[in-house]
Amino acid sequence: MSGYAAPKLDMVRIGFIGLGQRGPGHLNNMTKLEGVKINGLCDIRESSVKKAAKLLDGSSHQPVLYSGDKDAWKKLCESKDIDVVYIATPWDMHVPMALYAMEHGKHAFVEVPAAVTLDQCWQLVETSERTRKHCMMLENCCYDFFELLTLNMARQGYFGEIVHAEGAYLHNLLGLNFDKNGYWDMWRLKQNATRNGNIYPTHGLGPLCQLMNINRGDKMDYLVSMSGNDFSMEKKAEELAGKDDFFKPFTGKNYRGNMNTTSIRTKSGRTIMIQHDVSSPNIYSRIHKITGTKGTALKYPLPGKISNDTKESWLSDKEMQELEKKYQPAIVKKMGELAKEVGGHGGMDFLMDWRVIDCLRNGLPLDQDVYDAALWSSISPLSEKSVANRSSAVDIPDFTNGSWKTNKPVDILLEQGGTTKVKL
Repeated sequence: MSGYAAPKLDMVRIGFIGLGQRGPGHLNNMTKLEGVKINGLCDIRESSVKKAAKLLDGSSHQPVLYSGDKDAWKKLCESKDIDVVYIATPWDMHVPMALYAMEHGKHAFVEVPAAVTLDQCWQLVETSERTRKHCMMLENCCYDFFELLTLNMARQGYFGEIVHAEGAYLHNLLGLNFDKNGYWDMWRLKQNATRNGNIYPTHGLGPLCQLMNINRGDKMDYLVSMSGNDFSMEKKAEELAGKDDFFKPFTGKNYRGNMNTTSIRTKSGRTIMIQHDVSSPNIYSRIHKITGTKGTALKYPLPGKISNDTKESWLSDKEMQELEKKYQPAIVKKMGELAKEVGGHGGMDFLMDWRVIDCLRNGLPLDQDVYDAALWSSISPLSEKSVANRSSAVDIPDFTNGSWKTNKPVDILLEQGGTTKVKL
């Protein structure tokens, strides 16, 4: 499925499953794109479906509404009026829904992470290959502007040979994870209470994999992972349980450690470091550090900085402006300002959704394929295994079955396509 181009869809008919935290944002983006028809909205909560449907008032979209029944999402996947299913539900529901969608002739677009177990990763790969349906993980950080800039620079040799890269998800979510009105049925807190490793690796990892051509010229070989103790979540659970019996079942749990650090070695001898901490009072960071033989880049703290091998300091603001002008990729030149106007994490959400539709309408390969979804997601269960075994080395599967040696680098920079118009 690497480089696979599905038949063109002049009109992309979409159904959405999950209309809580992420679904409505994708829905709003799709209302602004030509060649899109929203034909289905689904959530287990009827109130969420009705709220989402109001976003379409006054438009030409007349979706069928699915809710209430815990299997209502299956009816959406079975609909003959839908080509594409967007899945923005709790993590453990992603794979069953994606598999069912593909089995019923739909392309599956899945929020991050795409899977939570190694078996699920393989199921996604095998089903996508057999059905010839796309299965893309919606890793929006691959469409952030600095990440796209450094990708283009790497493609043009600015950094020389990439030696090492670092990414992360450092974000203080302690309050949100314990918020009764945060995640439906406290599902994200339950994930944090039962797993110990990097359970959310893809925001930092995805852009680095594209930049390093992982699955397309290089592959991950093995990893080692270490977690510290939990210093925050059990204390928070006990504090809240003292005031509210609702939280008593969340005490006495084996919460994951505050900080997890996972180190990955690739087949060509390069290294990647990925960190995860969402329960300390962090200032938000995905790090995005690139070290090459001719230069380096670092995004956080903001704004991003770049250097080269001519001096031991970051480039000046003026030099950065010149670099941005020289290396700004076509996708940002064409859609960057529009994306910022629409919004969604600074515009990267809209840029991603526009690019997805544009690829489908032009019959182009997607920027992320099912092997990326499987590999990037697999870091979670593999890190858990390493942590549980005193940070022992764990082999990373080759989901491409050897095709990484000949697969071509992803075309995210808009060398083709770009015809889908925006209606603001």
